[in-house]
Amino acid sequence: MRQLPRFVSTTGLAVIALLPLMAHAQSNVTISGTVDVGMYRSFDKTTHVGPISRSDLTFKGSEDLGSGLATTFRLSTRFDTDTGSVECCNKPFWYGESTVGLKGSFGHIRLGRAMEAVTANDWAFDPWGNFDRIASPAWHFWHYNYTADRTANAGSPEYFRLSNGIFYDSPTFGGVSISLSGSPEKPTGTGAGTKRSYQGALKYAQGPAAATLAFGKNASNDEVLFLGAKYAFGSLTLMGAYDRSKFEAATPAVAYARTIGATYQLGSFLFQGSYGRLNASGAKTSFIGLGSQYALSKRTYVYVSFGHKRPGSADSASSYGIGINHSF
Repeated sequence: MRQLPRFVSTTGLAVIALLPLMAHAQSNVTISGTVDVGMYRSFDKTTHVGPISRSDLTFKGSEDLGSGLATTFRLSTRFDTDTGSVECCNKPFWYGESTVGLKGSFGHIRLGRAMEAVTANDWAFDPWGNFDRIASPAWHFWHYNYTADRTANAGSPEYFRLSNGIFYDSPTFGGVSISLSGSPEKPTGTGAGTKRSYQGALKYAQGPAAATLAFGKNASNDEVLFLGAKYAFGSLTLMGAYDRSKFEAATPAVAYARTIGATYQLGSFLFQGSYGRLNASGAKTSFIGLGSQYALSKRTYVYVSFGHKRPGSADSASSYGIGINHSF
């Protein structure tokens, strides 16, 4: 008898078995996700078939408790479409998020594992939403010396998500809101740091304008400061971001990243372009990203991406690819 892949046979079957119970217990449960795959030539001149963006599967729901109060939950995993396995580098099965919370007039508070307040809000200021390994300068430059946790994934860094965390999103007043995250726990293990992690973002979004000012510090005392802004002129949106990150050490490493970008919607086409510069402890790199998406439907698009990286002290390199992305 042929065995099921481990991805399906363990946690996957448990989730399937629980679905009827979840649907019965919750007043609102949805299953959603994204499947992305493409063929691309990377900056190291090797050719791949695999995800250019990200693929995920999400279960989320809420229960109306009355008096404007609701319980929420979210379970999200990420996987590689080329192999069907959970994303690499020792990540947990529910890598994307595993939280339960309460939502009301006070805002939304969640406990568990989720994106920390800086990285949960920076994506809006990159033409690719910080989700393109080829063309996005944000993917390559932002938070260059900062991770949410240096050792959270079984000794490997966790760049965006905070475990054992508390997460808060405020109501919006006049277009202004705040997001906060942190953990009361001190991490354990070699190189994990001895401090408590915390992050915060002050956000503005109203009409065609949006901006975010965010700051974060992890358990190892690494820091990130992020500022992003954008403005929509009809079909054209312009955006820019500044990022300062510091890796704490006997001699701290500091990196400064600046990016500008634009998107333009023309019928079923979305055109994207961006330019970025990085100064990492004196080593300077520039980056140009170009791309286009063509919508086949409201949930499916095909795309092309191109990126060109020029380090100050090394040969330049380019990457390009084509892909398809479907959301459900």
